[in-house]
Amino acid sequence: MDACVVHGAGDLRVEERKAVEPAAGQVAVRIAYGGICGTDLHYYRDGGVGNFRIEQPLVLGHEVAGWVSAGDLPGGTPVGVHPATPCGECPECVRDRRNICAISNYLGSAARTPHIQGGFVRELVLPADQVRVLPDGLELRRAVLAEPLSVAIHAVRRAGAGAVDGKKVLVTGAGPIGLLVVAALRRAGAREIVATDLHETPLALATEVGATATVRADADEWPDEIDVAIEASGTAGGLRTCVQRVRRGGTVVQVGSLPPGDTGFPGALLMTQELTLTGAFRFDHEFDTAIEWLADGLYVDPIVTHTFPLADAVAAFDLASDRTVASKVLLEISADRPR
Repeated sequence: MDACVVHGAGDLRVEERKAVEPAAGQVAVRIAYGGICGTDLHYYRDGGVGNFRIEQPLVLGHEVAGWVSAGDLPGGTPVGVHPATPCGECPECVRDRRNICAISNYLGSAARTPHIQGGFVRELVLPADQVRVLPDGLELRRAVLAEPLSVAIHAVRRAGAGAVDGKKVLVTGAGPIGLLVVAALRRAGAREIVATDLHETPLALATEVGATATVRADADEWPDEIDVAIEASGTAGGLRTCVQRVRRGGTVVQVGSLPPGDTGFPGALLMTQELTLTGAFRFDHEFDTAIEWLADGLYVDPIVTHTFPLADAVAAFDLASDRTVASKVLLEISADRPR
């Protein structure tokens, strides 16, 4: 079966992988679509993400949806895939914070050796509890957004219960995660949503999915009285903007993946303005919420800008790297629904 495999920086191949039969407690899923994430792009461009370096061929992908092909569920059942396998025993798991389990496995990750192979493959075998049967009417092309939408929902929730309802919120970075944060904020009742980016295409998309205002990140004039700021660009400049622009007593949520090492920002403002700075990492229960919202019609369709067949994975990854043109790029991995 075909799979999208990275061997090192700039070395991405579509190659054969041996099919695996599901064991007891597992399900085989025929993957229909996979969304290319920023993490996947880092593995392709840089040969790693932060300290996680590619040491062996790695099947990429953790944003996937498809149909059950073998296991306890009926063949052809449309499903979403939760990409995490937490240990279930550490203090974080016991406290129901499984998203920060230190030994969790995550699809398509080089965090461990052997690497955790990912979902850009025709048939994916995984524990049955990672599979979610999709509601009737939810198309797989939309359902593939459940994983990144879960990240966005978790980021919004990390601001605090009810913290964005009726409030003015700034989102720095209008890549796919930032755009999904905008959509999640709209659903959560934010009164005003200001999105920033350096490029016009993502700013236009932000308006489509719910931003009430957009600002170029290099602008001289900015809205004031920002209650909550969600940093989704993964840059020191984005974090600096959030800390500087949020009102006194406001909250900043860091969801963008910052580069390894120290990050400079005006930390003195945390003290003098009594700001709250918190991190948001992945998600857990939000995956089910994301599926529910997508099934309810949450408007996120413009975020998917391009779809490529798996055979053209290199072209898909190259385009996904160009944020002046593309937002979320999908791979169509299989069109054959099993019976």
